[in-house]
Amino acid sequence: METALSSEDFAKYPFLKLASKQIEDLGLTIETLVAPENSQILARAQERVKKAIVDVEVGDIARDKRTEIASFAASMILVLATKQAWIKKRYALAVAKTAHVQLLSPQTLPQKIVAIARDFGWDIADGKPYKNYKVGFTFYLNNAGHIHGNEWKLVNQILDHGTVYLNKDKVVRLLQEEIKRRIEKRLDASDLKKLPEGINIAAYQLTQKAQEIMGQEIEEMPKTVSQDAFPPCIEALIEDSKGAHHLSHMGRFTLTSFLVNIGMSSEAIAEMYKTFSDYNERLTSYQIEHIAGERGSGTRYTCPQCALLQTHGVCRNRDELCRRIVHPLKYYLNKQKRKM
Repeated sequence: METALSSEDFAKYPFLKLASKQIEDLGLTIETLVAPENSQILARAQERVKKAIVDVEVGDIARDKRTEIASFAASMILVLATKQAWIKKRYALAVAKTAHVQLLSPQTLPQKIVAIARDFGWDIADGKPYKNYKVGFTFYLNNAGHIHGNEWKLVNQILDHGTVYLNKDKVVRLLQEEIKRRIEKRLDASDLKKLPEGINIAAYQLTQKAQEIMGQEIEEMPKTVSQDAFPPCIEALIEDSKGAHHLSHMGRFTLTSFLVNIGMSSEAIAEMYKTFSDYNERLTSYQIEHIAGERGSGTRYTCPQCALLQTHGVCRNRDELCRRIVHPLKYYLNKQKRKM
């Protein structure tokens, strides 16, 4: 059932391990990226990241496959250069969602989906006569656990001898999770040092665009923290953490960055986290200090905007004020003003 992936596939899905050799053969370095002969590559890389920031997709594939494959590597450098957690997560999601659309296309052969899934180490094969595919139990659980909805519960699937039978749309949705996680892992790297001026300028411009989208022009926060003004999503995260529920990476990042930005000290946040069911003192302290800019690059991260929280299933229990707000911090400020 398996077939070789073509150079066109590597241009569509440059995040594949099988595409790494294609990227290496291009001999692209950070220094040569800003050379005049590579201007098209850098321009396409900037377009990829800007489209991700604005539209959560990476734009149309360049006609020249070499340019498209190289622009993926260049775009990862640009995203790292921004030093912004929001941009990193946004870009990973955009790459994954773009691949999701491409894989769902009627023109995508079943063999291609199998080959791509196996690039992620999946145990996958033809699922006839029940469904399009059959997938190993663990691969299903590793990805479906991040997707909300009754249709994803294991009890609602066909399960036989450690194998889950799925149709194309569900396999592709699970692959979206795998792709996003792979990109996030690659972007979870040390900050790049001594970058060429052209890269720094491009990264700054992308950061400015991200700030526009995030609605990051937030007013100065009140000096007193008021839990009565917390948005519903933050309240839900706190309740989940106090119970037996495990917070997703996005949920934990959202909660911590929100508390940091409303003025709660790292010590106070750590103290609050002691009531959580999965509390780990060393890991919790590190995460809080990193988000607060007290470790690493010194970047203080803001929490994601509402649209991204909706995408990740973190937005919950929306009320009337939520419908007029684009960012959790805006909600907090508005609620505080109403109390005055």
